[in-house]
Amino acid sequence: MARETMNVVIVGHVDHGKSTLVGRLLADTGVLGEGKLEKVIETCKRQGKVFEYAFLLDALEEEQGQGITIDAARVFFRTPLRDYIIIDAPGHIEFLKNMVTGAARAEAAILLVDAKEGVQENSRRHGYLLSMLGIRQVVVAVNKIDLVDYDRATFWSIVDEYRDFLGGIGIEPRHFVPVSARGGDMVAERSTALKWFDGPTVLEALDGLGKKPQAENQPLRMPVQDVYKFNERGDDRRIIAGRVEAGALRAGDRVLFSPSNKSSTIRSIEVFNASPPESVTAGQSAGVTLTEQVFVSRGEIMSHLERVPSVSTKFRANVFWLGRNPMKKGARYKLKLTTAETHVAIDQIHRILDASELDARIDKDRIDRHDVADVVFRTRQPVAFDPADDLEATGRFVIVDGYDIAGGGIVRELIEDEQAETRELSRQRNLSWVRGDVSPGERAELTGHPATMVLFTGAAGVGKHVVARALELALFRAGHNAYLLDGQNVRASAGSGMDSVDDDVDEAMRRVGEVAHILLDAGVLVVSTTNVIRQHDHRALAAQIAPFPMLVVHLGEDEGPEDVDVKLPPHPDAETAEAQVLAALRERNRVRTGGA
Repeated sequence: MARETMNVVIVGHVDHGKSTLVGRLLADTGVLGEGKLEKVIETCKRQGKVFEYAFLLDALEEEQGQGITIDAARVFFRTPLRDYIIIDAPGHIEFLKNMVTGAARAEAAILLVDAKEGVQENSRRHGYLLSMLGIRQVVVAVNKIDLVDYDRATFWSIVDEYRDFLGGIGIEPRHFVPVSARGGDMVAERSTALKWFDGPTVLEALDGLGKKPQAENQPLRMPVQDVYKFNERGDDRRIIAGRVEAGALRAGDRVLFSPSNKSSTIRSIEVFNASPPESVTAGQSAGVTLTEQVFVSRGEIMSHLERVPSVSTKFRANVFWLGRNPMKKGARYKLKLTTAETHVAIDQIHRILDASELDARIDKDRIDRHDVADVVFRTRQPVAFDPADDLEATGRFVIVDGYDIAGGGIVRELIEDEQAETRELSRQRNLSWVRGDVSPGERAELTGHPATMVLFTGAAGVGKHVVARALELALFRAGHNAYLLDGQNVRASAGSGMDSVDDDVDEAMRRVGEVAHILLDAGVLVVSTTNVIRQHDHRALAAQIAPFPMLVVHLGEDEGPEDVDVKLPPHPDAETAEAQVLAALRERNRVRTGGA
C-alpha cells in the first residue's frame, strides 16, 4: 500500500531558526543518507566553523545544483505514519510566487516564533499570510526556548498572546510546542529540560493533523470541457466530455449540471478508442451520454444530486496579484474557474497584504503587484464552485487582465447574492418536476431550436414592446415555435387575486417566471418585456426560469444591466433591432442558422 504524503510549509522570519529546524528534521528522521551528517560536520571542522543544522540545507542545495538526485529533496522527512514534503519559502515575494504556482496546495504549516523576541510584527504578518492562503492546520513552534532557560512562563505568555491574535484572523493552531531546533528539544524527541510540557513534539503534532480525503472519495465534480456530436457519421449521440476532478461516476448515476440546474441520468461512459467502462474516478478524462438529452455547455460542473457545488454571482476569495498593472475595484477582468470563463469585478476589499513588506492594510482601493488580498468578487454570470478548503480543484481560479494571466487565488466561501433563494427554489422545483416521455432535447430536435427566453429591459417608453412584437413575428415566420408573453396577460390571468403589481413586484415577477418556465419546458422561444415588473432585477427572473437560458436585450441611452447581451438605442427601427437580436440568438445556437 502506498504511503501517505502531506505537504507542509514552514513559515518564519529568517532569524527565527527556520533553516535550523528544517535541518534538524532532516537529520533526526534519517533521510539524509549514510554519512551525510558526518560529512557536513567534518567540513565545518576543516573550515573552522561551528556546525549548524542549517548547513545541511546548503549541502543539499549544492548537490542538487550538480544534478545529483537526493531522495530528501523529494521527501524531506518521514515518520512511521507518513511522508512529508517541505515547501520552501525563501523570501516574501518568492513565497507568494510559490503559492501561486503550487504551494497553495499545502495542507499544513509550521509557524516559527522566537521565544526570546516574543510575538513580533513579523509573526503577525506571517499569520496573516497563512490566513489569506487558506491554510488552517497550523502548528506553532516557539523556537529558541533554550535562550530563555526553558522558562515555562515565557512560553505560556507567548501562547496566550499569539493564540488571541491568530484566532482573530481565522486560525486556530492545533498545537503550540516549545522547541530548541539547535539542541533538538521537542523536535523529534522529548526533552528533560521541558518536563513541564506534556504536549506533543513537532513530529507528533504533524502526525496528528488530518489528511484531506483522497480525490476519488470526495463529492463528484466533473467540469464540462466540451460537447461533441458526430451526426455526419450517423452517430446521433451528444457526448459531454471532461475530466473528473473529484469523486467517481458510474453509468446509471443521476447527475446535475451547475449553474444551469439541468439534470439527467448517465446512459454510458465513453473513452477514446476503448470499450465503455462502467465507471471513472478522479484524475480520469471521459465522455458521457445521457438518457435525457439536455443542452449543456463548457463551464458547467457535473455532480451528483446529493452534494452539489455552490452557485452564485458573488464569492469571497483570496487573490494573489502578479499583474504589471494594479487590480482596481470596479474594473472588469476575466475569471477562469475550472472550465468556466466570465467577467468579474471586485465588489468589496476586506484586507490587502503587501507581500514585499507583509504589511496588512484595509484602506487601499487597489491591489498592487505582489499583493495578497481578501476580497468579494461579483461575476457577470452565475458560476459553480466549492470553497477551496472543501474541494481544491473547483475552488482555485486565475484572473486574466487583457490577454495575460495576472493573478490567481482560492475561493474561501459563498456569498449569497440577491437570487440565492430564487435559485434554490428553482432547483428544488426542477428536481421534483414530473416530466412526460418527450425530453427537452427531443423537442429541440423537432423544432430546430432549444427553448430560450428573450427579455427586453429598459425604462418605460423606449419601445420595448414594439421590438418584442416584431421579434415574435419574425421567429414565427421563420418556422420557430415562438410566443410573446406579455406581462399584462399574466397579470390578467395568473395575477388574479393581486390588488396591484406595485404592491408586490416580487410576487408579480414570480408569476411571470412560472408561466414562462412552463412555456420553456414545452420547448417554446419565449419573448417578453419588463413592462409589468418595471425595472426590477431581471437576474431573479433568470434564476427562476433555470435551467433555461435568457438573452437580455436592453433599450435606452443608459448602459443597462452589466450582463446585457444586446444593446439597442431607444425607439430603434424595429426591423434593424429584430435582425440584431436574431444574430445574437444564432451566435449562441439558440435558433437554426438557416432560419430567420
